[in-house]
Amino acid sequence: QVQLVESGGGLVQPGGSLRLSCAAPATIFIVYDMGWYRQAPGKQRELVARITRLSSTKYADSVKGRFTISRDNAKRTVYLQMNSLNAEDTAAYSCYATVQPRAGSTPSDYWGQGTQVTVSS
Repeated sequence: QVQLVESGGGLVQPGGSLRLSCAAPATIFIVYDMGWYRQAPGKQRELVARITRLSSTKYADSVKGRFTISRDNAKRTVYLQMNSLNAEDTAAYSCYATVQPRAGSTPSDYWGQGTQVTVSS
């Protein structure tokens, strides 16, 4: 079982910033796409941002221009820099990664434990 380790959530005032991190184990053979989903109470889960191994990115319309996803392939880590946060960004954020754990294994999606982001004054 592959466990991704997240960090960086918390409470922030409107207009503030947070940076989320998510690391895959160093023993992973190949990490393909990485990204972040979020789910607010009473709402459907939505894809916030994703980034390919070659750093092609995609964002939800609601976060374009405010959030930036990046990755460090050597560290097998994905980052989500969140700026100009507002109350609508309050949600549980979960990272995922499509990984091939070992040579010859089938690529699969794995998830982090989730981190809460609360935007409130």
